[in-house]
Amino acid sequence: MTPDIAIILGLLALGFILFVAETFSLDVTALILLSILFLLGYLSPLEAVSGFSNPAVITIAFLFVLSHSLQKTGVLEYLVVRINRLASKSRTLGTAVYLMAIGFASALVNNTAVVAIFMPVTIRLAHTYQVSPSKMLIPLSYAAILGGTLTLVGTSTNLLVNSIYSGSGSVEPLGMFEFTRYGVILMSLGLIYILFIAPKLLPSRTVTSSLTKSYHLGGYLTEMKIIAGSPLIGKTCLDRGINYNYDVMVLDILREKQLITRNIRRTPLQVGDTLFVRGTLENFLRMKEVEKITLLTDEKLTQSELEQEDNVLVECLLTDQSDLVGKSLMASNFRQRFGAFILAIRREGDIFRKKIAHVILQAYDTLLVYGPAKNIESLSNKGDFIVLGEVKAELRKQRFWWVSIIIILGAVILAALGIMPIMKGTLIGVALLLALKVLTPQESYQSIHWQVIVLIAALIPVGIVIQTTGTAEWIGKIISKIARMSSPEWHAHFLLALIYLITMILTEISSNAATAIIMTPVALAVSVQMGFDSRPFIFAVAFAASASFITPVGYQTNLMVYGPGGYKFSDFIRVGFPLAILFWVSAIIFLPMIWPV
Repeated sequence: MTPDIAIILGLLALGFILFVAETFSLDVTALILLSILFLLGYLSPLEAVSGFSNPAVITIAFLFVLSHSLQKTGVLEYLVVRINRLASKSRTLGTAVYLMAIGFASALVNNTAVVAIFMPVTIRLAHTYQVSPSKMLIPLSYAAILGGTLTLVGTSTNLLVNSIYSGSGSVEPLGMFEFTRYGVILMSLGLIYILFIAPKLLPSRTVTSSLTKSYHLGGYLTEMKIIAGSPLIGKTCLDRGINYNYDVMVLDILREKQLITRNIRRTPLQVGDTLFVRGTLENFLRMKEVEKITLLTDEKLTQSELEQEDNVLVECLLTDQSDLVGKSLMASNFRQRFGAFILAIRREGDIFRKKIAHVILQAYDTLLVYGPAKNIESLSNKGDFIVLGEVKAELRKQRFWWVSIIIILGAVILAALGIMPIMKGTLIGVALLLALKVLTPQESYQSIHWQVIVLIAALIPVGIVIQTTGTAEWIGKIISKIARMSSPEWHAHFLLALIYLITMILTEISSNAATAIIMTPVALAVSVQMGFDSRPFIFAVAFAASASFITPVGYQTNLMVYGPGGYKFSDFIRVGFPLAILFWVSAIIFLPMIWPV
């Protein structure tokens, strides 16, 4: 081992630790690694920024835009809901058709976009089948992951692996539908597992009939009545500092059978007013003593009681594109900005109910939102939220709505036929959408997941360093030695098993993009050392990096369903581990058959 290899291995170890510990966001961690390598002289200025001009990165950015344009049309929800109605007589058949439709959509459209579109549809379907959403949301994520393995553009991982592989020498780039040859096998095995085995392992945890019960809010929502002599009379909630002094949130005011829902904090209070409040019993008692009001302790509010007049109670998923990420509700001025309240926050199995105004929001937090129906409905039109409620499965026929469908299909077909590179096709497609005003420039910029783009662009030069310093070759020699411990006739299968297993483990604890960028050069090096064709090993990396089922942090779609499904970390291990092992075994069997070593 040379000093350079030791330094690179140390930095890679540091990177994985930061990825797992989530000390910084993934893109910031990638930029830190890139900066260190640049400062140490392992990268030239051009190499350091080469990721931002990489065709794979540019293609991924354009695919985000194309996916958003398709999402605007509503065509995916429309088709799936219509197809599912045909199979509504059988839950198993209906679920199978539904998951297949999601999988095929993910083959062409960004996985996160597909999950964002179908999460409300899935929750509604759970109500139809009278099952908990937790029985259907992990299958939604898994189906999207499986669909992404069907084509070159199905996931950013495939594009990255192809970019590194095609740049390694005189080899043919991976074809648009070359992934399909094994992807179909994975899709079939995965659907059989999801339909017949996963239901026995999936929890039935979330209470679908009452969000107040789901968030354990029964003891935190109640009524308080203003009586004669209260210092609140003639004052506003803002004047008396109700929220600041007692950490009690006034949701509505009932005055002589009239419900006041607007400008609550600035409405002068009167004798006999009933305040619908959120807080803790301790704070209620403290407020009662100081403000001389009556606590109606026997009137705990339920979801149906909260949904009075035009008010509704719904769950919203905070997207990674929201500018609320990294801010507290107080700092973001949520109530004034969106005209609604946040009653509770669910994050990775934990529920925050106290002092939520000061909780720093994270991507994919699930928010329990209360407010006027029209304000809640407007949230779904913003890129900040996915409203997990009822959805309308209808075509939204805005200007040239059909162009989005034709452009995506056209770009894929032209790339598959070798007429036009996928980057060129997506570039022309985005230009057409902007020229025809199907999308505005602002919508296009907002639709791109910049954190993903920066993450990948910053990691690509790291992959270059792994190759140029001989680190990939050094790791490859170790793997080769282990593989040679088996019988000669099993060297290829044993090596394939090792490559897939290492990739699978790394992708579960870090970013799938980071894993692909690190493991692709290693797979190339080890295949050359062993004298094998590199193609099956490259596909092993691509499929293993994408097929993340064991942890919620391994893949973005798993993280998206984590909160809304009310899952625990252990749920993903219990359901995902057998599936991951099944795919590992199938890769050892089928990859050498499809791409001989």
